[in-house]
Amino acid sequence: MKNKTKVTDRRTRYTRQTIKDSFLSLLKEKPFPKITVTELCRLSEINRGTFYLHYYDIDDVLDDLLNDVITDTSSILDHVLCSEKIGCTYPFCQKVQEDVRLQVLFFDDVASSRLLEKLCELSKESFITHLMQNSLLTFEQAEAVLYFQMNGCLAINKRMLKNKCTNWKEIQQAVDHFIRAGLESFLICDGRQTISGKAPGRSGTPEAL
Repeated sequence: MKNKTKVTDRRTRYTRQTIKDSFLSLLKEKPFPKITVTELCRLSEINRGTFYLHYYDIDDVLDDLLNDVITDTSSILDHVLCSEKIGCTYPFCQKVQEDVRLQVLFFDDVASSRLLEKLCELSKESFITHLMQNSLLTFEQAEAVLYFQMNGCLAINKRMLKNKCTNWKEIQQAVDHFIRAGLESFLICDGRQTISGKAPGRSGTPEAL
C-alpha cells in the first residue's frame, strides 16, 4: 500500500510539474488571459480530465506555480538585514536571475501583479509589526512603505532583465543599501535595538530576524 502511494505521489508531482512547465512555455508566447486549458493540455500531452484532477483552472496553475517559486525565498527584512545570510534563504530576485524560465513571470501583467501580491503577503506581517515596534509609524504608513518598496524592486528587476544586465550583484547591493538606510531612518534612537538587531551606534554584522 505504501509503495502504491509513493508511485501515485510521484506521478502526481510529475504531472503537476509538467503542467506548470508547459504553462511557463505558453506564457512566453502569449499573455496570461489568452492561455487556455485546451492548449495547456495539448502541450503537456494530457487530456482535460487529467488536468482537472490537479487544477481547477488556469488561475489555479499560476497560483500553484507562484507558491512554488517563493517557497524558499526570504522576506525583504531577512534579505536586506541579514548580510551573512545566517538563518536566511535568498531573495526572490536572485532566484529569478538564476532561473531563466521564471523571468517570464516579471513581464506578464497578470503574473507580475499576482507575484507582487504574494511577495507582499509573505513579508507583510513581520515587516509591518517590526517597523511599528521600532518606530513611530502607523500601520498605514508601514504598509505604504512595504508596498512602495516592493513595487520599486519589481520595477528594477523588470528593467534589469529586459536590458540583460550583467552587473546585477552591484545593482542589488546598491538597492539593498538604499532600502536598509531608509528603514533605519525611521527608528527611534532611544536605546532599543535597531531593525537590524543591534543597538544604535554599535558596529557589527546585522543579525537575522
